[in-house]
Amino acid sequence: MTEKTNLPKVVTVFGGSGFVGRHVVRALAQRGYRVRVAVRRPDLAFHLQPLGDIGQITAIQANLRHRWSIERAVEGADAVINLVGLLFESGRQSFAAVHEFGSRAVAETCANAGVPLVHMSAIGADPKSSAEYARTKARAEAAVLDTLGDKAVILRPSIVFGPEDGFFNKFADMARYSPALPLIGGGTMKFQPVYVGDVAEAFARAVDGEIEGGKVYELGGPEVLTFRECLEEILEITERKRILLNTPWWLARIQARILGLLPKPLLTIDQLEMLKSDNVVSDDAANEDRTLAGIGIRPTTLDAILPSYLWRYRVTGQYRNTVTPSETGDAA
Repeated sequence: MTEKTNLPKVVTVFGGSGFVGRHVVRALAQRGYRVRVAVRRPDLAFHLQPLGDIGQITAIQANLRHRWSIERAVEGADAVINLVGLLFESGRQSFAAVHEFGSRAVAETCANAGVPLVHMSAIGADPKSSAEYARTKARAEAAVLDTLGDKAVILRPSIVFGPEDGFFNKFADMARYSPALPLIGGGTMKFQPVYVGDVAEAFARAVDGEIEGGKVYELGGPEVLTFRECLEEILEITERKRILLNTPWWLARIQARILGLLPKPLLTIDQLEMLKSDNVVSDDAANEDRTLAGIGIRPTTLDAILPSYLWRYRVTGQYRNTVTPSETGDAA
């Protein structure tokens, strides 16, 4: 039997069907990798197939709470990416189970298999944070580095924007119906929005071996904006006039307790705690070139991308607004 050689390398991507995941899968496929997408529901990952050639992208079942499924997903892979993360807890999908136990299990499996790992964390990961999300993210980072050392690369993006994002789309959609948008805590907290395409490119370069391992890289865009400025940008692009309503922390906490009871919470107490800290690239990361620019990627501006998908929230869609404010319902 003739043995096939020089086959493209296999990259297993845990959580590859989500917002960031689909862009990472595309970047890997464009480089010629065979991509094994490990997700809890492979039947909901068919949208990834057009991102590569026939047979190049395969979805398999895996759950970070089950070590045996991790081992099966990693078997035969040349590199692994872990993108799995929770914004809120639901049932057995807890921060401790997914962020902490799951990340450690992936790292230990990679160590046993002798393959490198690229792990997605988040700016704000801190073992001393008041938010459980941030604490478990920090413990996950420590577990990955302790287990794999320089065979691991950790990428911490700030708030990620792109066509399917859950931040700019959420508030643009809210502005379609609500006469006011909430400025939680006065809207002074700072973000450094980073384009999902730049984040995906960083992951692909890490798999290529172009990024030094054993380090934590912080990915932010070229602009630092306050929460207020983010909402103002949304309103300008969507051509809507809305009141920016100051929401003190105590009131936001009451709202979070109520909204956190929804099946898919709009705001939780834990997320509210995260909003009390700026979400920007640290001075240490910038000085040590552990940033997008430091790895040779020029960050994409908001103005270059946001209008390309927020136009759908305008009254007139992609066309020029020729109606009066009263016709748009923006007189309020």
